[in-house]
Amino acid sequence: MPKSQPKRALAPVLWVLTWTLWLCGCAGVSVKSTWQEGVPHDRTFSRVLIVGVTPDFNLRCDFEYAFASQLASPSTKVFASCDSMKANEHLTRENIERVIASVQADAVLVTRLVSASTGVREGGSLDTMGTSLYKPTDFGYGAYGMPVTYVEFETAPPLTTITSSIHVVTRLYDTRDAKVLYTLDTQTKAQDIDSTQGTLVTITAPTAERLRRDGLIH
Repeated sequence: MPKSQPKRALAPVLWVLTWTLWLCGCAGVSVKSTWQEGVPHDRTFSRVLIVGVTPDFNLRCDFEYAFASQLASPSTKVFASCDSMKANEHLTRENIERVIASVQADAVLVTRLVSASTGVREGGSLDTMGTSLYKPTDFGYGAYGMPVTYVEFETAPPLTTITSSIHVVTRLYDTRDAKVLYTLDTQTKAQDIDSTQGTLVTITAPTAERLRRDGLIH
């Protein structure tokens, strides 16, 4: 877990799901990594800030804590941005740079949702309620992947199971100059996952493993 305790603890079921998914080999998940041209491949980062780009603060925190739990190790300190920002604070370059300075991060991992296709069965529990996301209309992302252009706010219907794919992109930024060094493209195939925690582990576990394999963290 990150050095600073999160404001909202991860549900205990998350840890059970983590082991279950690893025993299953994270089947049905594709992770592709790409280095920016001219970037050296021998850098390792030890203080990493996690940012999930979504207007839903609770979902953002859940994602950041799940990702942090997969990335943290004795040699890697990981920080969730929502531990240092209030729910009404916007994701802007200025706010992210303030958090970077406060935790002394040497890298920022920014993840945004590209697409999600879900089933139509409605659920009534907290785990299966609908979520929210930004849908770009004339989009672009500025420094640290923060949304800087016009977007529409969209909500997804409540779900009982996720039966289609989820596609996210994660970019690693150097805090010295806010430049992208490395990109991860993660997609899940159609599968049934009946909780938010299960979905988050499905995405974050193989993504974190690829970062280790490529030597960006230990």
